[in-house]
Amino acid sequence: MTDRIDRRVVVTGAGMVTAVGNDVPTTWEALVAGRSGTATVQAFEATEDFPCRVAAEVTDFVESDVVDAKDARRYDRTSHFGISAAIEAIRMAGLEPGRLPDPDRFGVIFGSGIGGIATFEREHQKMLDRGPNRVSPFFIPFFIPDITAGLISIHTGARGPNYATVSACASSAHAIGDAFRAIQRGDTDRCIAGGCEATITPMTFAGFSAMKAMTTRNDEPEKASRPFDAGRDGFVMGEGSGAVVLEELEAAQARGATILAEVVGYGVTGDAYHITSPPPEHEGAQRAMREAMRDAGIGPDDVDYINAHGTSTPINDEHETIAVKKVLGDRAYDIVVGSTKSMTGHILGAAGAIEAVICAQVMRTGTIPPTINFETPDPACDLNYAHEGAIERDVRVTLSNSFGFGGHNVCLAMRRWDGD
Repeated sequence: MTDRIDRRVVVTGAGMVTAVGNDVPTTWEALVAGRSGTATVQAFEATEDFPCRVAAEVTDFVESDVVDAKDARRYDRTSHFGISAAIEAIRMAGLEPGRLPDPDRFGVIFGSGIGGIATFEREHQKMLDRGPNRVSPFFIPFFIPDITAGLISIHTGARGPNYATVSACASSAHAIGDAFRAIQRGDTDRCIAGGCEATITPMTFAGFSAMKAMTTRNDEPEKASRPFDAGRDGFVMGEGSGAVVLEELEAAQARGATILAEVVGYGVTGDAYHITSPPPEHEGAQRAMREAMRDAGIGPDDVDYINAHGTSTPINDEHETIAVKKVLGDRAYDIVVGSTKSMTGHILGAAGAIEAVICAQVMRTGTIPPTINFETPDPACDLNYAHEGAIERDVRVTLSNSFGFGGHNVCLAMRRWDGD
């Protein structure tokens, strides 16, 4: 075994479920083409009482394609997404559920910002309508945010470290970062890491709308998410999951795995400022990016692409732009700072993992997806956001930003795998 300190960690598998595709190839094709996954809400009757009536919903997803019919009926939608992405990642890594190598050294760290909210709303209404004795015995197990990590372990046989990260929209970025650290220091050799979210429900829409956080651009759903555009007015809620298989480098090489990328840095900070708003110039984000770069041993000139948090909210996009410029200096104007949330919507606790997979794809293919729906320049957002379409560019190092309510900031640094 290699030294227990600073072991190298690589990505050998990836999985995604998004509004533009139920796997990595389909999602990637749609992102490069600049296709929006946003439409009028279908999950519930979003009447005019709801200020926001659009969402980026997953379509054509069949739960029984992933688990058996009994489990398909019981599990919350968020867990179905998580299990699907995890199994895709495992198979892309050349492994099979139930036949994992050294399963006691194979962990699952999987986050969710909210958990099984649809289950909560359904069972709460059942109690109000029919009394407490009619509440399902599966209510608690399938509502709690950690259950998807447990279910992935059950469905794959991974018996190493197993837990959930819950830090709002930074949840799955924390999961990948924690898995990176666990492997790096020798606590485990392999890990399924990521996150899932399925929050397109009346209560979540009502809550986020009450905060004035969501778009009210209901007449043109596909154009509602417009990060860094002067006309942005709030985020579009998405749903889905992202997952990666991380392995210690020598363990991956020993079994002949195809390496997709290397995780090289993890920056994590807290704002200590406000429950929902970033501090001036997104100081916490600056520290997270600097820490990820310090951890990776890279400087501003090494960074080629940033997958921004880029939520399409007036405050985030301006302050994230300032933070990037503070950290990278003049280099900020030479790179692309894109937001794929313009197409997938904001998938809350799953966003960071999905965007980490996108970073790996960018480095592998040399293609940067566009940030769609640009119409009006914002003088405060003056970087290259790939507003004119996909960009072909050699990308060796990426950063991925994720920020959550409560002041949680994560930056993941990844490097292209060139065989060394």
